[in-house]
Formats: sequence, structure tokens, C-alpha cells
Amino acid sequence: MMQREEIQKIINEAIAKEFELDISLLVPEANFETLGLDSLDAVDMVVVLEMAFRVDIRNNFTMADFTNLESLHNFIERLVRQKENAGE
Repeated sequence: MMQREEIQKIINEAIAKEFELDISLLVPEANFETLGLDSLDAVDMVVVLEMAFRVDIRNNFTMADFTNLESLHNFIERLVRQKENAGE
């Protein structure tokens, strides 16, 4: 079972790499607008995170669902737990 901290680390590293952001900016309270990410970047973020976690994100969210990075962490963790519980 993947630990919450591991999930957060994978998310942060993927976002930092994809958008060339300093990882120190990726704190739980950071919102995507202040990180300089817009709705077009969200599409890229979804693809990167789907590949990292092998989960279906596209049909389960809109960017408006996420007020900050922590809300994204929580959402991805829920998807990972669902996948783990399904035995995938």
C-alpha cells in the first residue's frame, strides 16, 4: 500500500518536472494560479499524473475541484486507494 507521503512526493516531483517549477514552491497550500498554471496546463498535469499512478483522472475531475495542491494530493490519494482496494 502506497503511503500518503509517497503519493505527495510523486505528485510534486511530476509537477515540478513537467512545468519546470522549483519543488520548494509545491507546498500543500499553494494554488495553481499562483504557481502560474492555467487550465491548459491542467490537461498536461492530468496526463503526467495518469501515467505516474496508472489511474483515470480525466473523467473524475475539473480544475475547479482543486483549490490548492493539497486538494489535488487528496484526490489522487483517493484514486490510488480505490485502485488498491480493487486489487489492481
